[in-house]
Amino acid sequence: MSSSESNSGRKPASKGKGKFGDNKSKRRESPSGGSSKKSFGGRSAAGKGGDRPYRKPGQRPTGPKKSAPKQSKDPSLIRLNRYIANSGVCSRREADTYIAAGNVTVNGTVISEMGYKVKPTDEVRFDGRLLNREKKEYVLLNKPKNFITTTSDEKGRRTVMELVTNASKARLLPVGRLDRNTTGLLLFTNDGDLTKKLTHPKHEVRKIYHVELNKNLTAADLRKIQEGLTLEDGPIEVDDVSYVQNAPKREVGIQIHSGKNRIVRRIFEHLGYDVVKLDRVVFAGLTKKDLPRGHWRNLTEQELINLKNIK
Repeated sequence: MSSSESNSGRKPASKGKGKFGDNKSKRRESPSGGSSKKSFGGRSAAGKGGDRPYRKPGQRPTGPKKSAPKQSKDPSLIRLNRYIANSGVCSRREADTYIAAGNVTVNGTVISEMGYKVKPTDEVRFDGRLLNREKKEYVLLNKPKNFITTTSDEKGRRTVMELVTNASKARLLPVGRLDRNTTGLLLFTNDGDLTKKLTHPKHEVRKIYHVELNKNLTAADLRKIQEGLTLEDGPIEVDDVSYVQNAPKREVGIQIHSGKNRIVRRIFEHLGYDVVKLDRVVFAGLTKKDLPRGHWRNLTEQELINLKNIK
């Protein structure tokens, strides 16, 4: 047995098990001939400035304080990954991947730093495409009568905006128009690109209306509509028209893609009929299923995919 083990019958000192605060304890010789400091919990008690005093758990350090890096408290700042997610490109987690890969620029500079924050005035681009920080939202309304399709009215009439006021904090705008007395589907969104697509004539967005006339539609007039009419502003073609099944012949279903003003009413008025009721039941593949009159709902993920796939 070595002398260090036999001295006073003490057991060899082990790392982390010296007497706490025992300044009289001798230092063990290290294999290299130097000395090793006592440790607590397996961590050396020596730092750059030599021995540090032992602190009880929870005791605050008495040395000079180190200040943490300051971050801006500007409430208008937003994390870059959230900005990208709000723009509708991808999720926050996916945004972090794209940021790290160098797909994102802020004011022309590639940003790969996680946690980077941007200002509302910053120009953020994803693969060269300018992004809008506002999250894209899509709300479908089943419009009732006596509401005009406008954001405000000088005459104090009720507008469709009243019906979707609680749908979103974003500024949503109607896609297209419905007359005051026309009911049915009206889409609201802050997605300007989708609005342009759904209202541009070249995309021929499908709309189906349920029409109730003041009298029965004759078979001859039904054929005239099917073959196409020439109105005061030029020729008009319909995609389909037929009597509503199991209903009087004054009820007609008509499918069109034209976006001309009051086009459905003018088609029947041209042939001497008054439109008593006009209800848009399908718009760009969206339907009124499970959506009561005067109520709204958010589009489903699949509905949004279908809209964006319109050519």
